[in-house]
Amino acid sequence: MADYDYDLFVIGAGSGGVRAARLTALDGKKVAVAEEYRVGGTCVIRGCVPKKFMVMASEVSHALEIAEGYGWSFDNAKFDWPTFLEAKDVEIARLSGIYAANLGKAGVELVHGRAVLKDAHTVEIVGKNRTITAEKILIATGGRPWKPEDMPGIEHTITSEEAFHLPELPKRILIAGGGYIAVEFAGIFAGLGVETTLIYRGPNILRGFDDDVRAHLAGEIEKRGIKVILGCQHEKIEKTVTGLVNHLENGMKLEADVVMFATGRIPHVKDLGLQAAGVELNDEGAIKVDPYSKTTADNIWAIGDVTDRMNLTPVAIREAVAFHQTVYRDNPQHFDYEAVATAVFSQPPVGVVGLSEAEARRSCSKGVDVYVTRFRPMKYAFTGSDERVLMKLVVDADSQRVVGVHIVGPESPEMIQLAAIAVKAGLTKAQWDATCAVHPTMAEELVTLKEKQSGATSAG
Repeated sequence: MADYDYDLFVIGAGSGGVRAARLTALDGKKVAVAEEYRVGGTCVIRGCVPKKFMVMASEVSHALEIAEGYGWSFDNAKFDWPTFLEAKDVEIARLSGIYAANLGKAGVELVHGRAVLKDAHTVEIVGKNRTITAEKILIATGGRPWKPEDMPGIEHTITSEEAFHLPELPKRILIAGGGYIAVEFAGIFAGLGVETTLIYRGPNILRGFDDDVRAHLAGEIEKRGIKVILGCQHEKIEKTVTGLVNHLENGMKLEADVVMFATGRIPHVKDLGLQAAGVELNDEGAIKVDPYSKTTADNIWAIGDVTDRMNLTPVAIREAVAFHQTVYRDNPQHFDYEAVATAVFSQPPVGVVGLSEAEARRSCSKGVDVYVTRFRPMKYAFTGSDERVLMKLVVDADSQRVVGVHIVGPESPEMIQLAAIAVKAGLTKAQWDATCAVHPTMAEELVTLKEKQSGATSAG
């Protein structure tokens, strides 16, 4: 066997890369991980963690409105953006430090710098005059925001990554995109008092989600003051003395102080040296892997968003565990991507697990039963608010298994985590019905839905 510097070298210290490195080092292997930015990756540094802090900060304004309906009064309540940014950055630094400390405790060497593959067993740390060899290599470099670089005026725009560090809160923002990142940031800025416009080229937001969820959320976010423009996209952006003028396909011109493009993310594979190592990309530009995360090079694996399978932090962590079990424990494993719950931290938030109604109609041979309820939650009904919750169960008409759960409303991310257990376990609608309700709660609706949606059962 060749003499290598490390048994395993990991490129990327995000959630997936860190988990794989730690587990392997704890097994007594010599491991190093390279990170070109900060330890923690997209989720901790410039993704779901700081974004959730921003969501929670922005939700306070709505909570104050609701509180007044309960008899509370608030004088001179105000939000200070610099104070929030400072507190957020302190917490992110703390979390990044914990990740780095855990690597050190496990015996992993942390290499600060950008790693580039020179061949299947060799990486170069750019600018550090250091070349490293490894028996096995794991790529976990994640994804990066994408925007149309050839569009006139695109240089004046930001992405979600810059949104975390705006020097001041704008008075007006226009967000281009209709996915979860666009919808979440629209809620954030609107909640912080920014005049917010969301523009999306498609017929409705959240492409790929259940149609009832998409329609319901679009209506609810408009109640929060977000202007939604669908079926249209940019032609160009013009910078003027008063702001950024967005020229749209339909002839509209909208001025904003900040324009944010949240039009998708792509695998971070640029300048990694993949070709030199024999690592191929698939047709979508992600690293091609087999079910066990092995690339087209025998000694190189890839996990997380760089493979563009299911781009969620907990999935990357589970892929890391499966990699470790397969490669170092002689226990071949691959992650099961069926019935993975997810949440959109929009305002109101969305929780989803399993199949949409359309997906279920395509996969359930004898049709589906659909149960839907829309109602004003107790909290809002008391104050006279017209905000409504959507809950939907999609059931295989043949087996009566609940194959999809869709919730739009307060605390839906918390509810969907527990609902996911039932869906993953394959429980039937009768078993859901046999579960006693907790009253008074919103979640009790999930076990008290009895009437099928009219004409729901169909083989489609």
